[in-house]
Amino acid sequence: MCEEKSKTREITPEEAIRGIAENYQRLEKSYSYQLGIQAPNHRGITGGYRENIWLELFEHIIPKKFCISTGVFIMDSYQNVSKEVDIAIYDEQYTPYIFTDKDRIKYIPIEAVAVAVQCKSENINSNDDVRKWAKSITKLKTSLNALTRIQTSVLDTNLDKLHSFYISQKEKKNIPMKQIQTSTRPILILCKLNGSETELSDTFDIVLSINQKEVNKKGEPYRMKKFILHEKEDLVYWYKQLNHFQQERYGEEEGNKLSEIANDQIKKFKRNLYQLRVVQNDEENITLSLTFQLNQLLMLINNPIFFPHQSYVCMFNKILNQGDGSDGSN
Repeated sequence: MCEEKSKTREITPEEAIRGIAENYQRLEKSYSYQLGIQAPNHRGITGGYRENIWLELFEHIIPKKFCISTGVFIMDSYQNVSKEVDIAIYDEQYTPYIFTDKDRIKYIPIEAVAVAVQCKSENINSNDDVRKWAKSITKLKTSLNALTRIQTSVLDTNLDKLHSFYISQKEKKNIPMKQIQTSTRPILILCKLNGSETELSDTFDIVLSINQKEVNKKGEPYRMKKFILHEKEDLVYWYKQLNHFQQERYGEEEGNKLSEIANDQIKKFKRNLYQLRVVQNDEENITLSLTFQLNQLLMLINNPIFFPHQSYVCMFNKILNQGDGSDGSN
């Protein structure tokens, strides 16, 4: 008589949840080990290799609505172009590429970019260079100048029209409609080897580092570290940083208009990124925490500013017709 087959025990929900957390820990250890590998006398090869590993990490934690690319330059309609971005995370639902060459190089409008990542191997030789890289991103300016259909009407986001409507409503003593996005910027992330994870945290929103030197010198296991300077700030701070960033960059007239129509006087949410850490026995699960924290920030941006076609067309026409009397406005 055949023995009765033993029934497979069903796992409990608690066991499934623990298994998910453990899988993230294994991923973290795997990425940490891969990032620590070095090919002697081939810094270019290992640099590109590590960039691809960081790319894979972000692909694991970023929602599929976003695209992730390497070799990107970000541009705006004010004739500014960033330094090369190692990894860019962007929403291309509304925004076209300005230029792409078979995925080898891309120029992407700032309106679409949600995250810009700088990957550094070995040591950061010059903090000034890294800060200049970050500055080339944060000086880019989004434009409120789009025309798009929404569920209830056709929306015109031209700044002058939005501001005029705001003033008219204010004069009628109505409650004027304010904008929840006026000047967005990407989340800035530094991925690096060695050194303190707090290094350059005043320039980057998130710093991720691998302890390669400690492994080589002391035989420690590879570990990933994460630091967010404003991790305990109320999410109101992040809402303002990502949706109403440095309006004074636009000059006095335009900056004042943006400031007036901005919905930035909001009550505290009483929530912060520190509350989104996953911790077991006082040890943080870095990749699982990052999944929740980074996606919370992306949800504060939610959708990008609608693409301002006219602003980019005017920029191209202005540059292409310099000296022939055309101002590019037609």
